[in-house]
Amino acid sequence: MFLAVDVGNTQTKLGLFDEAGQVRDSCRLDSDPSMQPDELLRLLEEREIALPSLGGVGIASVVPAITSLWTAALERGGGPSPAIVSGEGACGIELLVDNPAGVGPDRIANAVAAREAYGSPAIVVDFGTATNIEVVDAAGAFRGGAIMPGMVTSAEALFARAARISDIPLEAPDAAIGASTEAAVQSGVVLGAAAQAEGLVERMRRELAEENPEAPAPRVIATGGLARLMASLTDVFDVIDPELTLRGIYQLWLSR
Repeated sequence: MFLAVDVGNTQTKLGLFDEAGQVRDSCRLDSDPSMQPDELLRLLEEREIALPSLGGVGIASVVPAITSLWTAALERGGGPSPAIVSGEGACGIELLVDNPAGVGPDRIANAVAAREAYGSPAIVVDFGTATNIEVVDAAGAFRGGAIMPGMVTSAEALFARAARISDIPLEAPDAAIGASTEAAVQSGVVLGAAAQAEGLVERMRRELAEENPEAPAPRVIATGGLARLMASLTDVFDVIDPELTLRGIYQLWLSR
């Protein structure tokens, strides 16, 4: 068994892979940097994840303190030493960006998994605390992309700063023209997030086509916790793949 650990700013997603490379089970934990190793071990035990039985662990983390937490917990719990996804050194994909060491490990995992599963070129939109877009060119190299506040993050900022707007359910409204404050906020935040993804993906498609007119059009993949909601609001996506990041972590572990 292999355990993939995708540590985000808000939540940590775990995926257990069987010997055939399929996700047998997955779950989410809060990303809490104040947690102690023994607390994490108890949470893993509650989810019936036996560290000594694992053949490997891979971690893609955007929170350094939680990376250290996992490393300590694995050592204390008798688990294997984790493979840490990083842009420093060999990472399974060519990083054609200004600072390869600064590329988020989740973005690397997304690019690797997208190239492996869907070919090149590809564009991944990962809807989480932040919305990340990763671009893989026709040659299979990671070219960069975009990072923006996620839908929930944007809504929380609006609710905190707009005195006359209180918490509103983040659901898709019936129409883009909101006839009430609630519907207008839902249009701006929810439909706006989908439109933002549409617009950036279209710009990136054009840029790739200008660079290489002979290359096929990129596959566009939605992943992350809000992928299904966003994909229901736009036809820009070819694939919805909620397990993409976990599979990228697994593939990087296999190729280490």
